[in-house]
Amino acid sequence: MISQPSRHCTVELQALPSRIGQVRRIVSAQLRYWHLDPLIDRAALGVTELLTNVHLHARPDKTCTVEMELLLDRLTVSVHDHDPRLPELREADGAATSGRGLAMVAAVADSWGAHPDGDSGKVVWFTLPASASAPTRPVPALTPHEKPLEAPARALAVGDRTTEHTPARSAVAG
Repeated sequence: MISQPSRHCTVELQALPSRIGQVRRIVSAQLRYWHLDPLIDRAALGVTELLTNVHLHARPDKTCTVEMELLLDRLTVSVHDHDPRLPELREADGAATSGRGLAMVAAVADSWGAHPDGDSGKVVWFTLPASASAPTRPVPALTPHEKPLEAPARALAVGDRTTEHTPARSAVAG
């Protein structure tokens, strides 16, 4: 069996509405670069909902880090913030105009969860399958036409790093 190296993309930001759109575009560009185009819509929706939750609920600040990790046949997208309160999946009233974010994440993801991150803060994550479309060979260098797509991710990236994810309970049955 050929092993595929882990791939990371990390972006640190203030979870403000204008930045959420930028991160959604970075996620889309990174998934295209990894040849995971079929995952773009679900990953962009999931990261948008998680960042919106940080914007609406996180205290003491809106600083967070988005990390995407492609490992073998699984894409994990996680959002780290400084608020230790773990999110709760709530059933939204049919007439409610908000409160469906985690339900939407649960609906598009294979699994999702949250766990404390150190003394203060938390990580909320979701996974998507990447087996059929994940490349088994190294991705070639960017062409001059692809470099503009990569530039925003490079400018905002904190850098590659290895992170161990603590197992968390999934809100999705099965």
